[in-house]
Amino acid sequence: MIENLPKNLIEFAKSGESVTIEYKKAKKNLPNNLFETVCSMLNRDGGHIFLGIDNESRVTGIYKDYIKNMKKEFVDLCNNSEKIFPTVHLDIKEYLYEEKHILYIYVHESSDVHKTANKIFDRNEDGDFDITNNTTLISNLYIRKRNTYIENKIYPYATMDDLRIDLIENVRKMASIRMPNHPWLKMNDEEMLRSAGLYEKNLETGKEGFNLACILLFGKDNIIASALSYYRTDAILKIKNTERYDDRDDIRTNLLDSYYRLTDFIKKHLNDKFYIEDNQRINIRDIIARELCANLLIHREYSNPYPAKLIISKDNIITENANKPRTIGYINLDNYSPYPKNPKIASFFKEIGLADELGSGIRKMVKYTKIYSGGKPLFREDDIFTAIIPLINNSYVELKKLILEFIKSSNNGRTRQEINDYIYPKMNINIENKNSKVRTALTYLRKKELIKNIGSDVKPIWVKK
Repeated sequence: MIENLPKNLIEFAKSGESVTIEYKKAKKNLPNNLFETVCSMLNRDGGHIFLGIDNESRVTGIYKDYIKNMKKEFVDLCNNSEKIFPTVHLDIKEYLYEEKHILYIYVHESSDVHKTANKIFDRNEDGDFDITNNTTLISNLYIRKRNTYIENKIYPYATMDDLRIDLIENVRKMASIRMPNHPWLKMNDEEMLRSAGLYEKNLETGKEGFNLACILLFGKDNIIASALSYYRTDAILKIKNTERYDDRDDIRTNLLDSYYRLTDFIKKHLNDKFYIEDNQRINIRDIIARELCANLLIHREYSNPYPAKLIISKDNIITENANKPRTIGYINLDNYSPYPKNPKIASFFKEIGLADELGSGIRKMVKYTKIYSGGKPLFREDDIFTAIIPLINNSYVELKKLILEFIKSSNNGRTRQEINDYIYPKMNINIENKNSKVRTALTYLRKKELIKNIGSDVKPIWVKK
């Protein structure tokens, strides 16, 4: 079933063209100048492209019978180095808008300088413009890219001997699973790394070589330690021994192996929970682990020595990673606008199927955490980005808190009926089986020695302890 255009995208579709918004008429084919816009947005601030809307914001639509071929052609061209170089992984989605079919493309800001048909395009308010022959603008573009992302830092003395060749072969296989005729299958190792933007030339210094993104993805452990001496990711279990830890994995290896060690740590310590979706049985725990760990590694600010952390407690999974925030505070998922912290690394993870489109990870964590625990994740932007995934129902936590506060407010104690009369009107938090939940909450508070019974087993009277 085709979805209607989401509310946040409707605003973009109505707001008019700008540096980050482009409309293009398209009935049967991709517009001839589509990749000029893709290229310019990759080189500038990213943006949103709508096919089937004209320059006056009128919805003209696309003929339904041609959409499948248009989507396939777009994906093929994104992987064609003669059309766009370096190649990119971009999603193209079909939506209904004003009862007409349109296609939507989100273009991220890239850490690379991209070319289309061997020309470099940049973007301003007037649209896309060719800067291929303007050495000053090209130089400024490269400088801006270098200064923005540490993943672009070049290590000219690093060689293929410093990389894990076995990992390169593994990612070829992973990419081919996602796309059977993936271009990497026909490339040698160095060609593949160049195609992925992991080997490049610094136009300011003339030096070329593997960049930090490549070192983090494929480097041997000693090479990664040489490039970033403070680099590590800490996986910690704190349930019984909350002062120290019950289990720990100190991870100082490449991002690919780090991803699997982190997800394995979660699988080791959390229970499976299966769910039927679209007639298929899926593992909710594994989906949350995939999105949480991929986000932790992809969106980390690697110039900051703060170690990334994954902490499993009785109530939550918490991840922390260094960050360059654009805003401070908790993310409002209704108006959240994602941006890539390390576009090369993010693109590579998408290419091998370990991540999806930008922003989808947070949306999936919200969706599947609700199924897994009944709770709602929290995401906070700051110098340290924090994600909190509740492992128990948030409403149950609130219930225990309400009961404890009510009991503490009386010196004479509270009967079960008094607790029920107080709690039930406040339980607009959609807790099923209210009687059972209240009994369970009271048992929990008693075992924690926060309350005690001064009545009988048949007619208990609860007071604070």
